[in-house]
Amino acid sequence: MNQTVSPPLAESAFSPQWLAQAGAGLDEPGRELLQRAAEWAEPALRELPGSTGEPLDQHCAQVAVILAGLGADAQTRASALLAVMPAPDRDVKQDPVQKAFGSEVMTLVRGSRALYRLGSLTGQAKEQPGAGDQKEMKRKMLLAMAADLRIVLMRLASRLQSLRWFRQSKAPCPSAFARETLELYTPLANRLGIWQVKWEMEDLAFRFLNPDIYKDIARQLDDKRIERETLIAQVRDQLLAALKREHIDAEVSGRPKHIYSIWNKMRNKHLDFGQLFDLRALRVIVEDERSCYNTLAVVHSLWTPVPAEFDDYISRPKPNGYRSLHTVVADAQGRTFEIQIRTREMHQYAEFGMAAHWRYKEAGPQGGQVAADGEDDRKIAWMRQLLAWDRDAGASNAAPAEPAAAAQAPAAPRPLKAQEEDHIYVLTPQARVIELPVGATPVDFAYYLHTDLGHRCRGARVDGQMVPLSTRLATGQTVEIVAAKSGGPSRDWLNTQLGFLASPRSRSKVRAWFNAIELQQRISQGQAMVEKELQRLGRTAVNLEQMAQQLGFARADDLYVAVAKDEFSLRQVDALFRGASQEEEPVRRVFDAANDSVAKTGKSGVLVVGVDSLMTQLARCCRPAPPDLIAGFVTRGRGVSIHRADCKSYYELSLRHPERAISVDWGNTGDSLYPVDLAIDAQEHPNLLRDLSEVFARLRLNVTGINTHSRRSLTQMVFTIEVRDGEQIQKALTALNELPGVSARRYSS
Repeated sequence: MNQTVSPPLAESAFSPQWLAQAGAGLDEPGRELLQRAAEWAEPALRELPGSTGEPLDQHCAQVAVILAGLGADAQTRASALLAVMPAPDRDVKQDPVQKAFGSEVMTLVRGSRALYRLGSLTGQAKEQPGAGDQKEMKRKMLLAMAADLRIVLMRLASRLQSLRWFRQSKAPCPSAFARETLELYTPLANRLGIWQVKWEMEDLAFRFLNPDIYKDIARQLDDKRIERETLIAQVRDQLLAALKREHIDAEVSGRPKHIYSIWNKMRNKHLDFGQLFDLRALRVIVEDERSCYNTLAVVHSLWTPVPAEFDDYISRPKPNGYRSLHTVVADAQGRTFEIQIRTREMHQYAEFGMAAHWRYKEAGPQGGQVAADGEDDRKIAWMRQLLAWDRDAGASNAAPAEPAAAAQAPAAPRPLKAQEEDHIYVLTPQARVIELPVGATPVDFAYYLHTDLGHRCRGARVDGQMVPLSTRLATGQTVEIVAAKSGGPSRDWLNTQLGFLASPRSRSKVRAWFNAIELQQRISQGQAMVEKELQRLGRTAVNLEQMAQQLGFARADDLYVAVAKDEFSLRQVDALFRGASQEEEPVRRVFDAANDSVAKTGKSGVLVVGVDSLMTQLARCCRPAPPDLIAGFVTRGRGVSIHRADCKSYYELSLRHPERAISVDWGNTGDSLYPVDLAIDAQEHPNLLRDLSEVFARLRLNVTGINTHSRRSLTQMVFTIEVRDGEQIQKALTALNELPGVSARRYSS
């Protein structure tokens, strides 16, 4: 008879030894809560691998041990075991975790699950331009998603355990995973003041990213370890004895140095390993500021100071408020070591003060360049107080706190709901983090990404589910916009009671779209009214841009809008043609002897044959300039109007009044500048005006006027420039015609 031999059962991740470690510092109810969570999680997690390949039961068990080392409360440790369990289906009305462990643990579990999901999404995102801003956005999003900052603490402990598992199992750690640790999680640990987590994560991530450099620094540290520890012990004893003789009460301790921190200083300050002074370092904490300087005097009397390495951050604090005395001294054998001297208050500020020490660290070698959000600072201060309260409570077996400590610590380790935030943080399908105001909708999200996408927005998916466009978004959600190929926004979006838009920026874009549509409609309406009036007057060949200027408008479109809004009477168009001379358009002349422009001096430089001292003016219909062939026409009361010989207006005038045609010729024009119109037809593109302007700037031609008119993709422009002679005109036309899609010529109405 064959007997089936069962394989030996794997050792449980939740053994009694584990419970002793994970439950350290907890009272009896806390240990019972942790044990119930372990019994609940063990069957659900057995043999389930995590995203890194680590068994989930081992992972969450060790996360709880890390949290125990940080002094976290029982609810946080229990939630770390339950958070990695598969979430129930959407149709389940109540999560079993809430029924079994209560609302506080459920809040921590839900928040932790959301952060796991965020980490999974952002880990899949590819690097894009503006990555630095995205890193800071992700940090803010991590804090904003946590209704209780213990959730962030759980996430940090989980990341640390994953790094430890990669080291212990010898499994290759993905470089993106290690890089994300340095860019996202270690700055958060730094902000929260959880130094042991920060330093260990930095060293492990650095080890996976740069194994050769890590091993080289570790080898050099190990070679000098015994010598370094011996020296620090000797210096500490010698300094304590000297301070005691001077009646200075002080605490002296060695300051550990970590491999990533060593490499960072070597890189930022361009130093070799042997040039680092603070591999051997001590920290002295005294009672008051005077004692700081007295201690400094004692230190400098015992050892030789290195002058270039002294910093007085007490009298001249860093921009972030950090205060301390830093000095480097050398003993009789020439061995250097660093000593930091500060008061207990300075030390508390450096270790726990709001946005102080961590700003200096994150800003890099410049220091003090990172601005922190005030709400984040308040949350961080609460987290530090919570950790300190739990350590004190565990050490005293829940004994009443001292009055001074009780004034700084929370009354009980309860969840802290996030105060009202100014912003939410949502994700694009590509895991890009977007910051929006509280109450923002999918339409606000679309307008943030691109104005045109907002105009064409017709629907949205939030976490894969179609939702109404008025849905309020929440931090951590992934939003995808469903857009039409063309179209515009709805006027309902501007109705605040319907709740489609929460951002003033989005509302202004919607209003701008409707204003542009309304403007175009008025332009079309006004143009039709003006053209109908011109047909009635038999003036269909008139230049509309010039007519608009004669009527006091900068452009023809301004005239059309005024007509459509009944702000301008079409009778004035009739009056213009009735009162104006049919020979030419009136010319406004300004005499200024200091200016060589003919348009301003009125000195045309034209000689009228057989007539002396007769007033002349250049016709605006063709704008002649030397050496154009010219002809004159005697006007009523305005002297002789000078036209180009090929001018159509002159041809028609000379046919009607041949007796008023007169011969003229250019005289001494000197350096006078003559206005000339150049007509340009071009295909519309964003940089058209810039390209044309560069031509005139290169030829050093002054542009005195521009009229433009666009229809579909074709732009018609008239540039008025000032030239001395026809050679400059020809050079300008040649350069303009060399531009792609541009056709230029002399303009004549």
